[in-house]
Amino acid sequence: QVQVVESGGGSVRPGESRSLSCVASGFTRDFWAIGWFRQAPGKEREGVSCISDLDEYYADSVKGRFTNAKNKPKSTVYLHMNSLKTVDTAMYYCAFYVGTCVTNWDRFWKYDKWGQGTQVTVTK
Repeated sequence: QVQVVESGGGSVRPGESRSLSCVASGFTRDFWAIGWFRQAPGKEREGVSCISDLDEYYADSVKGRFTNAKNKPKSTVYLHMNSLKTVDTAMYYCAFYVGTCVTNWDRFWKYDKWGQGTQVTVTK
């Protein structure tokens, strides 16, 4: 059974940085992908980014500010968030998929296993 656990959320001030971690376990596939999603109260869940062994993608709203990173030996993916804005406030989820990001990376139904979420609050 695949498990994913994200962590690293918290309260930050606008302009500051924060890094989230997503640790995946319970799989033996050579190629896999992690998508990051976020959902603010009253809003739709939206794709933030995706990273696989072959490709990566970012939502327009975070391009230039958020960066994917992967430590494959540790089965860990990081989302480095810079220049945070109040509109980035949301519950952030990581999600696991066996394959690449190229198709439907920002569609939540692409992914097979989800973490519990970690809250990121950007406020003064």
